[in-house]
Amino acid sequence: MKIFRRRFLTDNKSAIFILKKIPVRNKAQAGTIMKQELLNDIVNNFFTCNRDEIVQIFNELLNTLSAEETISAVDLMSRNYDTAQSNPEIHYIPGNLKDARDAIFPYFWGTDGWSSKLHMENVKGPANYASLIGSIACLLKNPNLCVDTYSQRSNELELKAITALANLVFYHTANPWGIFTMGGTISNLYGGKIGIEKIHPGAMKKGLNGIKMAGIVSEAAHYSNETLAGWLGLGTDNLHSIPTDSACSMNLYLLEEKIESLYAEKTVIPFVIATFGSTDAFGIDDIAAIRKIIDEKSLEYKMPVPQLHVDAAAGWSLCFLNEYNIESNEFALSKDVISVIEKLRKFSMGIQHADSVTLDFHKMGWGHYPSSAFIVYNRDDLKYLFRTMDQIPYFSEADYRHDPALFTLETSRPGIGPYSVMASLNGIGLKGYQILVAHSLEMTSLLRKKLSNLEYCRVLNDECMGPSVVFWVLPKGRNADEIYNKLINNELTEKDYLRYFGEIQRLFEKRKNSMDHAIDANLSFTTSMGYNPGGISIPAWKAVFFNPKTDENVVNQIIKSIEEL
Repeated sequence: MKIFRRRFLTDNKSAIFILKKIPVRNKAQAGTIMKQELLNDIVNNFFTCNRDEIVQIFNELLNTLSAEETISAVDLMSRNYDTAQSNPEIHYIPGNLKDARDAIFPYFWGTDGWSSKLHMENVKGPANYASLIGSIACLLKNPNLCVDTYSQRSNELELKAITALANLVFYHTANPWGIFTMGGTISNLYGGKIGIEKIHPGAMKKGLNGIKMAGIVSEAAHYSNETLAGWLGLGTDNLHSIPTDSACSMNLYLLEEKIESLYAEKTVIPFVIATFGSTDAFGIDDIAAIRKIIDEKSLEYKMPVPQLHVDAAAGWSLCFLNEYNIESNEFALSKDVISVIEKLRKFSMGIQHADSVTLDFHKMGWGHYPSSAFIVYNRDDLKYLFRTMDQIPYFSEADYRHDPALFTLETSRPGIGPYSVMASLNGIGLKGYQILVAHSLEMTSLLRKKLSNLEYCRVLNDECMGPSVVFWVLPKGRNADEIYNKLINNELTEKDYLRYFGEIQRLFEKRKNSMDHAIDANLSFTTSMGYNPGGISIPAWKAVFFNPKTDENVVNQIIKSIEEL
């Protein structure tokens, strides 16, 4: 009897079968031989490092990446989700690494790496290549940062990376700790959860038990705060948003008023989440002042002090400029940017008054996803999240001094965060990051200046200190400043301001539909920039300077495209 082994050849597009005669004595022996050969093929193709083939495929992907960098910042391919869902093919016959490449290549080609200097839509930039080196190193070993046993020195690297970031944002702290999570939402969730456990010990096991609780954020805060309020059982109805001032900073008088009101009702406050760099306007809360208010009011009303968590996912990298020497001004920064840095220092130094902080290195650290970190000022705060050993018997070797499995939400955590962070920080260096952040501020200042010269345009966040510009573009002949002042002074009827808002959005759509993708930057539109005078959400155009390649020519072309509308 003849038994044939089938093999999938990927050099051709269709499945081709080759026949290999295998001498056998009986069916059982044939099956054993076939299984062993198939197993050997799989081990050789997928669990043995074929250096030449891997390097060849990686070079092909890099060549594709290089080719894409010459293409405009537009969609490279259309998406068809129905087709994707209706064709979830899986090859039946084992192949090789080229099959793996072919399966993902169309989607790799069709995914924008945001390398173009014309990408200015949101708080996302290109990943740097030092981070790529770190991420590749991580993927080659594939550690799980849950316990030392699964990660070994990668666990040590996480502690090193967390300490480096803690010293940057807290401006040195003796006893920090933290972890890398799957994103800023989860990092904020940790802050909220510690707050709940602080004011209601045992909630992890017993639940909230009907205790009246309320969390506090600002109106400019990220919507993920509602997510964490819902997921933690607090309830989104019990999350109170404090209105902001024109700088998109939490109104401290209204914060104090809200705390007094909640305490008077015997409602405990597990957490107050401040924002350091809101997603649209880049508003920054006065963290030191918030600390003072919550401490004083908690003492006055004999209530437990809320966890003061800072969502600095977008704005943390401004802390690189804390130690920039303004007097010598080594980089010859403009007076406007020097002025911003001076103001920033007060607010960024305020982070040291927080209990915990969220930062996303995959934003203005230009690292790879996921590189979001949750950091506590004092590692003792993590005791509120600890599990007992009997809850994790299969991690019997876990040690609270270095094994995050004892307190993490996730059991499986990738190591890309610390590898990306330490490769980037030491590749680019402190001065390198100062240059990158300062350049973003220079371009922001330039666009704001040029927009202010157009009567029908208005910059809405000129009091904010970050690399984003939210602004109005109205039809020529309108006085944007006059209309804005009437809006915030409550001198416009609803019909009037809705008409102006409609004009602003229509002009945005007109530019979007007529733009030259080879030279015009991709901007975005927000329906609420974070400052809501009289409860009115203000829509705006948005330009974000997260790409180090974005230069003065791009800014000039933005102005030209507006003038031609």
